[in-house]
Amino acid sequence: MAPEIDLPGPMSLIDNTKGQLVVNPEALKILSAITQPVVVVAIVGLYRTGKSYLMNKLAGKKNGFSLGSTVKSHTKGIWMWCVPHPKKPEHTLVLLDTEGLEDIEKGDNENDSWIFALAVLLSSTFVYNSMGTINQQAMDQLHYVTELTDRIKANSSPGNDSVEDSADFVSFFPAFVWTVRDFTLELEVDGEPITADDYLELSLKLRKGTDKKSKSFNDPRLCIRKFFPNRKCFIFDWPAQKKYLARLEQLKEEELNPDFIEQVAEFCSYILSHSNVKTLSGLESLVLTYVNAISSGDLPCMENAVLALAQIENSAAVEKAVAHYEQQMGQKVQLPTENLQELLDLHRDSEREAIEVFMKNSFKDVDQTFQRKLGAQLEARRNDFCKQNSKASSDCCMALLQDIFGPLEEDVKQGTFSKPGGYRLFIQKQQELKNKYYQVPRKGIQAEEVLKKYLESKEDVADALLQTDQSLSEKEKAIEVERIKAESAEAAKKMLEEIQKKNEKMMEQKDKSYQEHVKQLTEKMERDRAQLMAEQEKTLALKLQEQERLLKEGFKNESQILQKEIRDIQMRSTSRELMCHIL
Repeated sequence: MAPEIDLPGPMSLIDNTKGQLVVNPEALKILSAITQPVVVVAIVGLYRTGKSYLMNKLAGKKNGFSLGSTVKSHTKGIWMWCVPHPKKPEHTLVLLDTEGLEDIEKGDNENDSWIFALAVLLSSTFVYNSMGTINQQAMDQLHYVTELTDRIKANSSPGNDSVEDSADFVSFFPAFVWTVRDFTLELEVDGEPITADDYLELSLKLRKGTDKKSKSFNDPRLCIRKFFPNRKCFIFDWPAQKKYLARLEQLKEEELNPDFIEQVAEFCSYILSHSNVKTLSGLESLVLTYVNAISSGDLPCMENAVLALAQIENSAAVEKAVAHYEQQMGQKVQLPTENLQELLDLHRDSEREAIEVFMKNSFKDVDQTFQRKLGAQLEARRNDFCKQNSKASSDCCMALLQDIFGPLEEDVKQGTFSKPGGYRLFIQKQQELKNKYYQVPRKGIQAEEVLKKYLESKEDVADALLQTDQSLSEKEKAIEVERIKAESAEAAKKMLEEIQKKNEKMMEQKDKSYQEHVKQLTEKMERDRAQLMAEQEKTLALKLQEQERLLKEGFKNESQILQKEIRDIQMRSTSRELMCHIL
């Protein structure tokens, strides 16, 4: 939002010093600081007709422009008052109060004509203030209108200053409002009521005839009709009793004529609602251009003013557009971009918006001169962003490479790869880190180039590792052979020890199995012996029984034979026991 300009009170814009119009530089500073659209309302009229009172009301203040209380004119030159527009947000209302026309102290109307012309040229709404009624006297007092074509040039070409060529003027001229103060007539025609606007148009009606008197009558009316096609009229009753008029600004509301209060309110409402923005912005430039032309004895040329203003306005429009472009790029671009196309797409969007800003603020850019200047500046900004993008990418990639490859460089310094096979291990590790580097996003357009240069800078390191690897190969191969032999001998020794341990374990297992077998055999023989003994005892018992029987029967010889058999059995039994003992 553009800042508001709110002056605490009016200040001189153009001083009238001894018939010379001089611009107040402080006022120009105020005008140059206005960035909002400007609505300019200027008022002219005879001195002591209450112009300042109406301007104070438009400013929404009771005091401000000096009203004066005597026949002496208070306002000299042109005074301005810049206030926030009460009905148009983000607009500035500039009120211009002019010194009274036909002041008897001046004695020269030359200055009045220039004041009138400047009020017309600078305003977007021009208020002409008169007293009484719109009659021939009022029209005669408005002779300054007929002098406009003598005071102002529409363009620098000769032969275009007649009333008939007024179309050139109209496009630059303001809306026209005639205020009639202390009006005493009834607004009616032939007994029918009419409006103030009807009253004005009737007053501007032309008289038929070509004689000098008719021409004198028609000239001011013809000028007003042609120069100001947009016209409005307001009438005002007496504001208060005559004895109070000298201190009008001190009067309370209840001391004023109610009809006058209502009429002033209607006037202010219309002016604030219908006054357009000044077509030619850059008010300070217009003031300076026109006053300088008058001071140099030349006629204010609207075409030259337009061209000068176009130079200023279009230069400012280019600056605004470039500033908008840089703001948008600053917000949207995150350097480095992933690729160049991303940056160019953002540039194209911001460039389009910048051109829109320029078109909105430019004024009569003939042959697109300033638009081409804008294009050149935007192209330069684009190239600058490309350079920034490239540098940001390089810086980002260098930092990333240092972070990723830093540990590898430290390993090289520590001699980690100074061994047979170290070169291959180094290359393998380097490739792994390259893959890691590729996986990191948003490295920008210099990613490949920076990596390539980095790897090229490390080629000497790789070559040195390769040479070291080759010089160590033969020696290390011999050492490797001896190592392998030693390892083989050690492995054979360990294998023999393992076999021996296995054999011992097998012998132990075999001996254990043999002892178990002997134990089982002994137990079996004991069982067999016990069984045999049992059988022998049983047989012996049977034999004894038989012997007893034979003895009883008297077979002595049989008994002897039996005894012999018994001895034989006993001998065999003893032999078995001896054999078992030996086993």
